[in-house]
Amino acid sequence: MTPDPVTTRAARSVKAALQLLDENDITSLPVVDEDHRIRGVVSEADLLRDLISPDPRLHVMRTIEDPPPPFTFVEDVMSSPAVTVKPDSDLTEAIDLVLTKGMKCLPVVDDDDRVVGVLSRRDVVRVLARDDDVLEQEVADLFTAAGRGDWDVTVDHGVAEISGPPSAPERTLATALARSVPGVVGVRVVEDA
Repeated sequence: MTPDPVTTRAARSVKAALQLLDENDITSLPVVDEDHRIRGVVSEADLLRDLISPDPRLHVMRTIEDPPPPFTFVEDVMSSPAVTVKPDSDLTEAIDLVLTKGMKCLPVVDDDDRVVGVLSRRDVVRVLARDDDVLEQEVADLFTAAGRGDWDVTVDHGVAEISGPPSAPERTLATALARSVPGVVGVRVVEDA
């Protein structure tokens, strides 16, 4: 996740929120109250809706009613309640929420609903795209922490190949540990000859 994300308030103008998105090169903002508790989320799509009126010159031959005035404040267009996750939420569940809800980012909140971060699609891509050497080291560190430093691992294109676990329960443990490393996309355990 991205810690300490850019946030906005419900009373901020739509124009000011658009400027925040542009200045920070982001696509949405958690909307928070004065205690930094989540109130909603406002996205580019929310902010752009109804801001651009049809060009009356294109419709000279017909009468156009004046369009309704655009929304003025973030609270008029934000999505609420916000869909959120906790810092210790399973990454798979968070990704599923992002994909099924069509969201580009997901606020991360603590137990008091205070925003502590944002999980964006870009954050997930960054984790999944990590170098095989980094993934290999993380898996090896997990093996060592589990008292299994004698197991060997190599990672190629995100697939961890593990050798050393002699029994079925240990192979299951090795597989579970390797799969817990974000960026490992597959695991193969080979039996020692």
